[in-house]
Amino acid sequence: MKSIRNASRLATALIGATLLAGPAAAQGAEKVRVGLMFTLSGPSAVLGEQGRDGFLLALDTLGKKLGGLDVEVVTVDDELKPDVATNKARELVKRDRVDFVVGPTFSNVLRAVVRPVTEGGAFLISPNAGTSNYAGAECNPNLFVSSYQNDQVHEVLGKYAQNKGYKRLVLLAPNYQAGKDSLAGFKHSYKGEVVNEMFTPLGQLDFSAELAQISAAQPDAVFAFMPGGMGVNLVRQYRQAGLSTIPFLSAFTVDESTLPAQKDAAVGYFGGANWAPDLDNPQSKAFVAAYEKKYGSVPGTYAMQAYDAALMIDAAVKRAKGDLKDKDALRAGLKAAEFQSLRGNFKIGNNHYPIQDFYLVKAAKRPDGKYETQIAEKIFSNYQDNYAAECKMK
Repeated sequence: MKSIRNASRLATALIGATLLAGPAAAQGAEKVRVGLMFTLSGPSAVLGEQGRDGFLLALDTLGKKLGGLDVEVVTVDDELKPDVATNKARELVKRDRVDFVVGPTFSNVLRAVVRPVTEGGAFLISPNAGTSNYAGAECNPNLFVSSYQNDQVHEVLGKYAQNKGYKRLVLLAPNYQAGKDSLAGFKHSYKGEVVNEMFTPLGQLDFSAELAQISAAQPDAVFAFMPGGMGVNLVRQYRQAGLSTIPFLSAFTVDESTLPAQKDAAVGYFGGANWAPDLDNPQSKAFVAAYEKKYGSVPGTYAMQAYDAALMIDAAVKRAKGDLKDKDALRAGLKAAEFQSLRGNFKIGNNHYPIQDFYLVKAAKRPDGKYETQIAEKIFSNYQDNYAAECKMK
């Protein structure tokens, strides 16, 4: 992977032409200020790198403007530490005066930054984390999600396991909000027996104890949610432990962020996603080609969702005619989502989470030697999360 850039804080002015055109000029606004907050250090940095790079690629595509306005980007590393993220979120809003914060990568960080960002007067666009509480009773008028509700991708694998007739499963996830959401989502669609449900510390890299329990249980299949470096090690150790005869189902464990390190050890393993690099539509194909050309790696959903986050902001600023002080117009523009998503079907629900399609994907090695996930079958169409009814926003 590329070396980590912007590991702490890097302000990058992306200045286009000096003259503003049309409605934006009439409002006299100079630029849109965006704070990017991703995990850019440690074993999970690859996820944040994809998010950051996807957003910046969208800016390139948009001529380094959002809604016709020049853009200033401030990038910070949340270090996967909620307390660090809280302080940096306050700095982005109070010191850097950003209009939008795009991030974070992980759900425990999302929970830490929602209040300082949204109560500070900025909009928070989450391009990855999508916890259940903000999809339901704690939904927030200034929080929008361009990815999914955490449970949904895991529901794909639960539905697949149910359809395959697997009777006994072992479930494995890290012990934090997204891990809990992942297993809840899986069990929402899977009605068989869960013979063991294991939660590990976030960041654990040695799974020998868990693999021994799986070997002893001999389940019909295993479902795992282990993003980043955790997933790299789990898949390698799973193969090394001789467990490949037990079907391995996962979400955010075998994807474009982990496959370059997992390589052949992951080929044939199934995952769930709202998009894959081989999705057959013009905008997605153009995105994949541009990303690979610029960054030299295959983009995953982390990059795609951050790219779409930039398109959401672009559409919202256009809707507000460049008036960044008109929060109601910006909010209406974010909810209207008047742009062509890379994933195709996409709209924002009443809780500000997407309604979209979900797929079973399979890890594969391409003829050029690179690895990617490929769509195996569509599992859900225009699917809204199970918490939206609890949200009182209209």
